[in-house]
Amino acid sequence: MEYLKITIEDGVATVAIDRPPANALSSGLIQEIDRMLDKVENDESVRVIVLHGEGKFFSAGADIKEFTTVTSGEQFSKLASAGQDVFERMESFNKPIIAAIHGAALGGGLELAMGCHFRIVAAKAKLGLPELQLGLIPGFAGTQRLPRYVGMAKAAEMLLTSDPITGEEAVRFGLANHAYSDEELLPKTMDMAKKIAKKSPIAVKAALQMLQYTKTASFYEGVKAEADSFGEVFVSEDAKEGIQAFIEKREPQFKGN
Repeated sequence: MEYLKITIEDGVATVAIDRPPANALSSGLIQEIDRMLDKVENDESVRVIVLHGEGKFFSAGADIKEFTTVTSGEQFSKLASAGQDVFERMESFNKPIIAAIHGAALGGGLELAMGCHFRIVAAKAKLGLPELQLGLIPGFAGTQRLPRYVGMAKAAEMLLTSDPITGEEAVRFGLANHAYSDEELLPKTMDMAKKIAKKSPIAVKAALQMLQYTKTASFYEGVKAEADSFGEVFVSEDAKEGIQAFIEKREPQFKGN
């Protein structure tokens, strides 16, 4: 694979995102994640998947330059739906997927992490959905998953201010399970993954299936509505200004049209 490195040991598939410099979430990377799931789904040597990032970040966001190649709101909505489908597959996967987050998980990177069954973080990591800074909204089910973890009010604050929270704060708000130092992050995550890998795969699969019943029909309705709104917002002048300002590394000037 071009962007993912996979190693398997003691029942755990360690999957490293390797797309320098920031492991930006391109459509190609999302497609590789889907193919990785194909690869490990029926592999009996894999009982748990640990997803982490190479370099300085887990994933610092979506590939903004790729956005500039999209020509219509409809195409943008399809891009969102495709990512949503892969992340939904992750969350309903029959083997546990754990995200080990260091550096930053922002925008699409956090949405990817929220598609995992749970998250272990570096204490100083930054987690956030800064899409409104670009005149956009999250498009990979971030608006639906984030409030499930941190509550409606905190999710609204994170979305509307674009301010990230730290790994320690993520644990406090329920977005992450444990926070460790950068050095301890992967070893501690692997310890937990190996502990889970010793459980009966039949029981683990059943437990994961039961957890899916906590998602109501309105969750799926919200996910579809998000993809539609993602495309609608994308064709606004504010979105064009936000994306251009990001590329030019300047403050955007939004006018409400």
